[in-house]
Amino acid sequence: MQEISWQDEHIRKGFAAIGQTSPFVYGLTNYIAANLSANVLLAVGAGPAIGAASDWTRTFPAGAGGVWINTAGLMSSSEESFTEVARTAQAAGTPWVLDPVAVGAGAAEYDAFVKSLLQYRPSIIRGNASELIALGGGAALGKGVETTASSSDAVGAIVEIAKATGAVVAVSGPVDYITDGTTTVAVPGGDARLTRVTGAGCSLGAFAAAALAAGNEPLLAAQVAHAAYAAAAERAGARTKGTGEFAVALVDELSLLSA
Repeated sequence: MQEISWQDEHIRKGFAAIGQTSPFVYGLTNYIAANLSANVLLAVGAGPAIGAASDWTRTFPAGAGGVWINTAGLMSSSEESFTEVARTAQAAGTPWVLDPVAVGAGAAEYDAFVKSLLQYRPSIIRGNASELIALGGGAALGKGVETTASSSDAVGAIVEIAKATGAVVAVSGPVDYITDGTTTVAVPGGDARLTRVTGAGCSLGAFAAAALAAGNEPLLAAQVAHAAYAAAAERAGARTKGTGEFAVALVDELSLLSA
């Protein structure tokens, strides 16, 4: 299996495209992650809008360069708004990212709704190991929004999901894995404190949507987001001690990658 990193030329080129195009990226996410997600998008050169205000769900997915849906946003928005965003993005040909937060944690009705969004053909699906194993029909139950499995445990599941849906699927962990069902790559690196900062994983979905919006094909877009995020996290971790300063440094380092 090939390993990729921020040092690879195609990753840097794909990342640079975000700053060069300054794409508009629209998303539905949970209110806990919204602030960090917006700051991550701004740091990498994209322009975010977040939420289901008024008729945004009918207009923004068609006008945006990329869309992301974080299903934990159902805590404050309706199922109808999520369906409308996914349906509108698909109809408009806008690439979009699905982050199936907490699938497999035991909430059957929630899981069924999340799986119903797959009919609108997301370009990228990303999550933690438990979420993606469950999304693929496996029995790796999550502990709330946290994973009880390692990313390496989910490699088989993400390959099968990619084949079944046509999406690129990415799992986060000590090593991230990304696949289109045929090609699978590994992205090492990052920092353990990513698991202790609220919204860090959610923001990675937003980042992937920005990489899509910049014109990168889904497999490259997922690689760009994961490799750049890992590099920024490593650099942030090298100069910080606590989780609070790490979260701020992560955004700083993403902006410095852009610079």
